[in-house]
Amino acid sequence: MSLRNPIARAKGLGSAKDGTGHWWSQRLTAIALAGLTPWFVVFAVNLLGADQVAVRAAIAQPLTASLLSAFVLSLFWHAQLGLQVVVEDYIHGAFELVLQVLIKFTFALAAIASLLAIGRIAFTA
Repeated sequence: MSLRNPIARAKGLGSAKDGTGHWWSQRLTAIALAGLTPWFVVFAVNLLGADQVAVRAAIAQPLTASLLSAFVLSLFWHAQLGLQVVVEDYIHGAFELVLQVLIKFTFALAAIASLLAIGRIAFTA
């Protein structure tokens, strides 16, 4: 039997009040990816065997660059959300915080680099 107040034991535990938002974000990015992934596969397959000039010209089209940017953002956001859940469920302690920060920065950097690459191709072609 503990003499500690139940509130003292529960302090810092329990709902963070953001689970619903996280769940919706995962579902919305999954829906976006369900539509964009088939488009990307068809786009990539059509470019098999094409030279660099043809690939750059295809990516430079405004609709293609927009869809590719949406695909990249949805993909990295969805992957980051999924890894966040895995880390929250299976890793605890100080390493959890370090890993969460590392995952967020890594995916943010990858998304920025991808968008810059798409933008560079789209605006210099």
